[in-house]
Amino acid sequence: MSAQWSPDVLGKPFEQLTLDLGVKGESGELLVATLVRSIPDPLTSWWRPLRDVDVLYVHGWSDFFFQTELARFWTDRGARFFALDLRRYGRSLRPGQSPGYIDALDDYDVDIEAALAEMGHAPAADARRRLVLLGHSTGGLTLTLWAARHPGRATALVLNSPWLELQLGAIGRQAIAPLVQARARWDPRGNQPAVDLGFYTRAQTEVGALPLAVDRPEWRPERGFPTRPAWLAAILDGHRRVARGLDVGCPALVLLSTRSSPPLAWDEAMTSSDSVLVVDDIARSATRLGSLVTIARLDGAIHDVFLSRPEPRAAAYRALAQWMTGCLVPRHPPSRSEQTVR
Repeated sequence: MSAQWSPDVLGKPFEQLTLDLGVKGESGELLVATLVRSIPDPLTSWWRPLRDVDVLYVHGWSDFFFQTELARFWTDRGARFFALDLRRYGRSLRPGQSPGYIDALDDYDVDIEAALAEMGHAPAADARRRLVLLGHSTGGLTLTLWAARHPGRATALVLNSPWLELQLGAIGRQAIAPLVQARARWDPRGNQPAVDLGFYTRAQTEVGALPLAVDRPEWRPERGFPTRPAWLAAILDGHRRVARGLDVGCPALVLLSTRSSPPLAWDEAMTSSDSVLVVDDIARSATRLGSLVTIARLDGAIHDVFLSRPEPRAAAYRALAQWMTGCLVPRHPPSRSEQTVR
């Protein structure tokens, strides 16, 4: 691999690589994405069950990759773990940019393909290694739509509280969609009322889930990024496509809390429930993702199930491990060329 990896803000064993997307932003600057990796020792991972698996993680809204425990879960089983900070997020956010802004979720194909090319999973590549896509919240919606447009590329899809439906439900989404689309046409980057009152950040703080080593409020503000009409229109279009039904072309696991908490006023229940999404609506939407979808409901989990209190977090990892046993059965030992880091 000719690109230059450098030490990541998370410290060893994480490294990062800036990906030039060849796309210009609002000020004429070139947009970038950032790929983070943690690669297990090829000698010690030789006989581990996921030795021929590469994982690509994509974060949610107002977020970036910092989940080191999640990475270790995969690398301890021999998989190579990669995480992508999309354009205008986290490590990829540059001064003067509108954080998280996008006006079509399909535009993230450029970011994803750039990451996959560095991982050795370009469309024309010899698929000797298996690809697992792992998405949280908005990242789960983005990867779901990508997998449906690129059948056969991914071996499995893991979704951590994916944002598959608007919090107002299908009827509410259909009612506001024409208004959102109209405003997106004439004022795509206009201001919208704040919808994040900071309760989810407070819940994560009380649970003890936020990283102490990476204090970057500009990457993950307490009340989230400002939303824009064109961004919301892009999200609604993604929800519409999910509601119509699609096929991600591989087995999918959807991890969700058993309960939701309305984010209207602080409630201690937010430390043991999803205070971002309406999980029952997400569970129903998940049944439209393909022919083989497993839905795991986790009592006491918060929106990012892997950042919950110890008991529901352990339950989430158990559900993931059990599901992988059936969907990612070890293949024959890979050749030495497969073990070489590209």
